[in-house]
Amino acid sequence: MRRQLIAGIDIGNSSTEAAILETSENDAMFLTQHLVPTTGIKGTVTNIKGIISCLQIAMSKINRDISEITMIRINDAVPVIGDLAMDVISETIITESSMIGHNPDTPGGEGIGIGQTILIEQLLQHAEESQPYIVVVSQKFDYEWVAYQFNRLERNGIQIKGVIVQKDDGVLIHNRLQEKIPIVDEVTMIDKVPIGKKAAIEVASPGHVIRMLSNPYGLSTVFDLTPDETKQVAPIAKSLVGNRSAVVIRTPAGQIAERKIESGSINIIGSRMSIKVDVNDGAAGIMDSYKKIGVLKDVLGEQGTNAGAMLNGLRQNLAEVTDQNIHEIHITDLLATDTKIPTSIRGALAGEITMESGVALASMVQTQKTSIQAVSALLEEELGVSVEVGGVEAEMAIAGALTTPGTERPIVILDMGGGSTDAATNDENGMVRTVHLAGAGDMVTMLVKTELSLHDLDLAEKIKKFPLGKLQSLYHMQLEDGTYLFSEEACSPEAFGKVVIREEKSITPLPIHHSMEQIRSIRREAKRKVFVTNAIRALEQVIPTRNIRHISFVVMLGGSALDFEIPEMINEELSKYGIVAGFANIRGTEGPRNAVATGLVLSSLKRRDNRI
Repeated sequence: MRRQLIAGIDIGNSSTEAAILETSENDAMFLTQHLVPTTGIKGTVTNIKGIISCLQIAMSKINRDISEITMIRINDAVPVIGDLAMDVISETIITESSMIGHNPDTPGGEGIGIGQTILIEQLLQHAEESQPYIVVVSQKFDYEWVAYQFNRLERNGIQIKGVIVQKDDGVLIHNRLQEKIPIVDEVTMIDKVPIGKKAAIEVASPGHVIRMLSNPYGLSTVFDLTPDETKQVAPIAKSLVGNRSAVVIRTPAGQIAERKIESGSINIIGSRMSIKVDVNDGAAGIMDSYKKIGVLKDVLGEQGTNAGAMLNGLRQNLAEVTDQNIHEIHITDLLATDTKIPTSIRGALAGEITMESGVALASMVQTQKTSIQAVSALLEEELGVSVEVGGVEAEMAIAGALTTPGTERPIVILDMGGGSTDAATNDENGMVRTVHLAGAGDMVTMLVKTELSLHDLDLAEKIKKFPLGKLQSLYHMQLEDGTYLFSEEACSPEAFGKVVIREEKSITPLPIHHSMEQIRSIRREAKRKVFVTNAIRALEQVIPTRNIRHISFVVMLGGSALDFEIPEMINEELSKYGIVAGFANIRGTEGPRNAVATGLVLSSLKRRDNRI
């Protein structure tokens, strides 16, 4: 028998992995492997570009060409799409009123001031001694000139109670004032500040947060509101909680208009019953209903609502890429978690948001005819190499996991990737049970991005993958575990005083004002809600007795098993059931990665040997 090259290809939601094995009649040896980002939706023809790229790079590592491959085996990839289903979205529109509630790095002074808004140029001409003022200063005025004018006017009896500044001049002005007042600076849209209206400005002392303007009854006191008006301004107070400085400006005719877009309900259709559950009931309500319906057949969203738009949207996307009828596509698993969704406030002058409760949904979508067959056919046509679909991912993952030194049947694996969490058992007789659940690393990234109000998915991915630090000087930083790290080389001055992502060879300063503790808490809670929840769900379903206490050891696989805290979280949770969990070391060299690709190749050898 001549020597052959067999390639195993594992198409995941986030990455595509290859393993290349050379075999002859008497021996077999893995030669190389590689990993690239998956192109397009998993299990569709859009994956072809990534597969070919992965094979080309893997073969180039051993100075060989892709045309030398005898056979390619790909996994039976099932498309998985996750998305957010919003809870009630409250878009707070402040009509004829405005607010500024942000955390500039260096506001000036402290305390609260109440007065009528006035431009500084108007103040010089029309100021009245009997009227207290909040002065608005645009970027065309120099801080020394502004401070000089304020000191002169104060000596003449003019009451200046606070200042709103466009530039980052708060401290510079404050240091030159004889009478100290609160100053909010870095207000970019200063031209939209209403003039001639009653306003309140509050700046907290360093290390503290504002108390008066973040309290509905504080606003009521300042603006002399009725009980009904106090209820209406509650969203403003809510959005200002935790800020060090804020300004609220209200006109006599001002009022709060609130527009709500309903989240809707979902109909969970199972083998025993169907249950309609309102998304407003939260993740617990949805998952409790899911447990009651038996085997999930499909999930339908209420038409004309956020839930309906999300579920129908992902069906439509899959129908387009797989060239199928939308009615042939069904949801086979669902994971719901509670989250916070940032909602913009119209009338806010510094881009302020308020956080509304929401529910994140990850859905596993399965098609009637497997689109992976189309991937196989097209790949074979493009490369001129025999391509076959190798089998169920979990079974291939078991085959790969068993190459970890020290493992044997019976074995339980937990494969945690980007889009799905798989579990499988293989008993002494070779009987395999598998489960394929929605929700994994991509859902964690989505939760981090949403709850931190980030617009950059790559940045959210980095926050998920790397620990944090806060630069205390150019040569040392405090780490998130409370310890300190010193450096011989100076860090970038742009990162000074900021929370940074500690990547392997560099740091990335975060362009947000959350504290390191807040970011760490959001990151860890997102991982816990997705991976710990799914680990328990998957193991309960894959064990014949449905009692995970009957497991003694779990082998963790996949890219998420490389995470610096997910395996620890799962281990901690499973230890409550007397289970020990550890991550695999595929072929003794690859760690928890490459299990499915390795299994695809090994299953090919086993089939050949059985024929012999």
